[in-house]
Amino acid sequence: MKTRTRNLLAYLIAAFLMLNFNHTMGANNDSSLNNKKARTSRPNIDTLQYTVYKGIIEDKDTKEPLIFATITVNDANIGTISNSDGEFLLKIDKNLPVKTITVSYIGYKNLEAEIRSLKSKKNVLKMERESVSLGSINIYPMDPLFLVQSILRKVDENYPVEPIMMKGFYRETIKKNRNYVAISEAVVNIHKRGYKQANNDQIQIYKGRKSENVKKMDTLLFKLQGGPNTSLLMDVIKNPYILLSDDLVGNYDFAIKTITKINDQVHYIIEFKQKPGVELPLYYGLLYVESQSLALTSARFSMNLNDKVEATKIYIRKKPVGVKITLNSANYLVNYREQNGKWYFNYARGEVEFKCNWKRKLFNTNYTAMTEIAITDRDSENVTRFKRSEKFKPNQFLVDKIGLFSDNNFWGAHNTIEPDQSIEAAIRKLKRKGN
Repeated sequence: MKTRTRNLLAYLIAAFLMLNFNHTMGANNDSSLNNKKARTSRPNIDTLQYTVYKGIIEDKDTKEPLIFATITVNDANIGTISNSDGEFLLKIDKNLPVKTITVSYIGYKNLEAEIRSLKSKKNVLKMERESVSLGSINIYPMDPLFLVQSILRKVDENYPVEPIMMKGFYRETIKKNRNYVAISEAVVNIHKRGYKQANNDQIQIYKGRKSENVKKMDTLLFKLQGGPNTSLLMDVIKNPYILLSDDLVGNYDFAIKTITKINDQVHYIIEFKQKPGVELPLYYGLLYVESQSLALTSARFSMNLNDKVEATKIYIRKKPVGVKITLNSANYLVNYREQNGKWYFNYARGEVEFKCNWKRKLFNTNYTAMTEIAITDRDSENVTRFKRSEKFKPNQFLVDKIGLFSDNNFWGAHNTIEPDQSIEAAIRKLKRKGN
């Protein structure tokens, strides 16, 4: 069980991390995906007229930004996520018959706003906290293990069992110490298999762009293998071997920490941590379970680093001679969105930090790899699996498949995650270095 679990856990890093010596790396200017769009049965929404809304989500009282809040267009399958500064960017087709948006965030009342009241820029959407008393829940026994085991027993009731098509926005970044050295972004098409179907989800790169600071990367090549494929693996309902399988549940202690509201629905917050005596490094974190359906709607978890040597072995596939690599942190977030009684994969983020200690070098170097994917559209009618030649494969690197940053209106009508201020500044800086 230990070897099998180690191999499965290796897939959950932001991607397979490939660290190799490289003194001749150059900028890859393969813009084939920018010039020739991948085939898809979906209409080319770049040609549609749309309105853009920008703003920030914040706490009504403290004015603190609310990061990774969900913004959805009511009566449509369109949505986006606020970034790590609480900022959002939402694009809505002018011909779409919609009137309102809803913003949801853990522990806050849903905020509904009329679209006609929004400005093109500088919208400030203020959300109110909402408290819930523990005594208001009496539907199920207050047994955390029972609640966790019920999540998988009720998958066919709470999650779609038929395949659907999704469109998403994916971003991956690499930082060397405090400086960004690589940023890649893509709009992707996803064939999402039903939650009772064995086949893997499929990814197709529709459109992408990248920036790289080659000079800062000429000592160590740090590449993310699998890209958006590995972000989809963070769907812990589709891939229960990550946290929830029978093999793993027995390795954790569970406790009900408190309750809260998400999307106006009462949730248990279940805290979990690795049991003493379990040797293989696993995770600790929080599970958010909707109190009536017992659907998992969000999970936040991190790698247990009590044994850093063993934890690092799980994450590193290959490393150069002469460097000691230590895992500093590995943090994950996955959110689901409810519609018509079913919960859909909506957002996932992974961030992994390593310390690299080179022989004969005075200072250590920290590398941080981040990946995130936000589902921006869904379609349950035009569902088709991709041809072999159209799929982005788990052993491929996104950075090798896309072209350099260029057009300011590159994304057109596609919804994206607004870059936070640090990423935005890095994009400008890396673009200047690439010219």
